[in-house]
Amino acid sequence: MNEHRRFLRVAALSAALALAMSTSVNAATQSPAPAARFTTSSLQQGQSYDRFIVTYRPGSTERRDHAAAVQNVGVAIARSGLNRATHTLNGQAVPALGVTYRRKLAVGADLLQTTRKLSDAEATILMRQIASDPAVQFVEPDAVMHPIDSVRTSAVRRAAVSQPAAFPQDPPDDSKYQQYQWDFFSATGGVNAPAAWSLADGTGVTVAVLDTGLTKNADIDYSLGDSGYDFLSSKDYSGRAADGRATGGWDTGDWTAANECGSGAPAENSSWHGTHVSGTIAALTNNGIALAGMAGMAKVLPVRVLGHCGGPTSDIADGIVWAAGGHVDGVPENQHPAKVISMSLGGGGYCYSDSAFAMAIKQANDLGAAVVVAAGNDGSNTENYQPASCPGVIAVAATGIDGGKAQYSNYGKAVALAAPGGGICPDDHVPDTGGSCGGNNPRDDGFVWSLVNSGTTAPADDVGDGYVYFGGMAGTSQATPHVSATLALILDAMQSAGLPSPTPVQLKGFLADSVRPFPIVPPSGTPIGPGILDAAAAVNLAIGNDPGEQVTALTNAVPVGNLYGATGDEMLFSLVVPAGARNLSLRSFGGMGDVSLYVSRGHAPTTDSHDYQSNRIGNNESVVIRTPQPGTYYVLIKADTTFSNLGVLGNYSP
Repeated sequence: MNEHRRFLRVAALSAALALAMSTSVNAATQSPAPAARFTTSSLQQGQSYDRFIVTYRPGSTERRDHAAAVQNVGVAIARSGLNRATHTLNGQAVPALGVTYRRKLAVGADLLQTTRKLSDAEATILMRQIASDPAVQFVEPDAVMHPIDSVRTSAVRRAAVSQPAAFPQDPPDDSKYQQYQWDFFSATGGVNAPAAWSLADGTGVTVAVLDTGLTKNADIDYSLGDSGYDFLSSKDYSGRAADGRATGGWDTGDWTAANECGSGAPAENSSWHGTHVSGTIAALTNNGIALAGMAGMAKVLPVRVLGHCGGPTSDIADGIVWAAGGHVDGVPENQHPAKVISMSLGGGGYCYSDSAFAMAIKQANDLGAAVVVAAGNDGSNTENYQPASCPGVIAVAATGIDGGKAQYSNYGKAVALAAPGGGICPDDHVPDTGGSCGGNNPRDDGFVWSLVNSGTTAPADDVGDGYVYFGGMAGTSQATPHVSATLALILDAMQSAGLPSPTPVQLKGFLADSVRPFPIVPPSGTPIGPGILDAAAAVNLAIGNDPGEQVTALTNAVPVGNLYGATGDEMLFSLVVPAGARNLSLRSFGGMGDVSLYVSRGHAPTTDSHDYQSNRIGNNESVVIRTPQPGTYYVLIKADTTFSNLGVLGNYSP
């Protein structure tokens, strides 16, 4: 009886400590302490934890001897009172607590596992005791991360592999491009990808996609699938019969049964999230079928770090280091190190500089890899999410089809820039009040469309059945690969220009310094970076082109005015013309001076090579095409003399 009362006092103390820690944690997420020795910011009330990442100080015995590390944690357990003999509390047996060693992480931290799961309060007590040892640098729970997507279409769609190209004379000729991929070409919500394709296509660049893995699809180069790796070490996440990692980066499915991921969690089919992300980056472009990829000649290296119910921090951290070419014990060396790492994943918790994520990202940056991360979909401050808040990442927020901040997108100072993630509601930038939308009545044309698999749980064999399968998703997960692909275009263009390979910091600067303004300015309290990704402007900036050599996207019937230039200056514009359009007019007007106008479809014209031209005296030039072919039309304005206050307009009848 005395023993039972003493256990109740320990439980009460645990609850009190948990309450105190929850108060300090909430304060920490607002203003994190830089010298923290442990973190509870990723703990969730009601969840249980049995794996902890402990980073010991360089030179300590525990750092080099895992037996000493186990002993160290065992002492902390004893101090916490959690190793007491089994008791019965409220009719439930509470077993004594022990610890086992799992492995050494690539960043030098150790992964240890307790012999039973701990409540969030117990985990807090234990980590505090571990961190009190001077040999310990940092302690954190091995928190589970998840793929970040907001909502998806209910049905998978397909395109016939043998289907003739809808627009065979104008790149890209992929049959569903014009209908579905507004995020590439829309002057309002898109990223100006067509103008970038005249400069680069991603050739020679490897992009590592850390996600659920890749499935085989006739519209993507999956040749590096076997060269990838499955870092999920626990059968609970991998779906394999036993613990242990596996060769190949293939997506074997992440479906779940009801309650598998927590009480009340519904059953879900496999998401094929990694294939969707990979398709935006590198679906085969100009192959006449299905969809285009932003960097269609880049290679995707799939790294599986998410499975059933997500993936642990420890596995993802190892995957980051390996993807960049670093060493991971027990894993074959990566033969295709990536200069771009794309991660559309995350979870709650501030990213401290001594955490496994932060150390892994620093190691990847030091190896020359830029790390692109989704900001998150909770409409909250990115500072409170990892790895999006980690030093050294490029955190990406999401805009909708109208170019405004997507309702779901996280925000804050940690965001580097925004990109199309999909607007799932009409007037998506308007704060959701729980009324007509909120995912209940999504606008179908607002999704970001990319490749998926036709299977519901395990992947179906979609190669050779005559179809390419694709689906729509919306989230910062979908915004992130647009940025990753643009980095591949930049690296390709710089290599072709004979320029030195840029650092991750330089790559981030190219992106941020070339954004285009938001068509709908985000509220001041929810900033999502300096603007929307402009792929063409970013590539031009990276290879040193003058602003006049960059492409300005025109919107139908919306003039661009107040233009100035000196003799010999050139300005390039583009207008996307859909199928069925009539009476296309491309013209310059107004102001003073003398310019000439040159037009080509599908590529930038020059004064010597073009499809149409207008060379009157003065600024009033025009080209009219009564029945235009669909595609992107480029307009070159050449200054024959100095000009001022010039306007440029493209318009057509739908």
